[in-house]
Amino acid sequence: MKFNPMFTPKEMLEKGIFGGTYFAELIDHKDFPEEWFENIDESFYKSDKYQTKVNFFKIKSGQSQEEWEAAGWMHKDDPRGWFEWYCKYFLGRRHEDDERQIKRWAAFCGPNGRWKNIIYAKIHASEFGLKNCQDVSRRIQQSLLHWSYMVNKKDYATWKEEKGITIEF
Repeated sequence: MKFNPMFTPKEMLEKGIFGGTYFAELIDHKDFPEEWFENIDESFYKSDKYQTKVNFFKIKSGQSQEEWEAAGWMHKDDPRGWFEWYCKYFLGRRHEDDERQIKRWAAFCGPNGRWKNIIYAKIHASEFGLKNCQDVSRRIQQSLLHWSYMVNKKDYATWKEEKGITIEF
């Protein structure tokens, strides 16, 4: 299975994810390369309170730790979930949970990912089009960023081609 996240963990942190709370509990940012956190305000990764202002799309997105755990998405070695797993994978760790996590990523935002397809359908149906799509379903777009994906021209063109859409209104 092809696994090509768009961003490194550092790039994701710089953009603004998880309301800045990701490293506030359960895991320590010091377990990861120091350079990932250089020139990033601590509020972007170690806040005790969720802050929509640090998220790239300025909106609350995602579920709580409790909801993640109740859904059974967590592995004991990565108590903070997919992003923690991705950070470790990016650093070279290979793990028994790799296949499951890569499948989760693909189902969310991979080539046929549910939310990737939903956002392109919403963008296409909107009055904004791709040029000004930042206001189209910002919650979905923030969630996609949590999975290292952002709307882009190439993927939108591929989506339109696959749907047989040739006329832009």
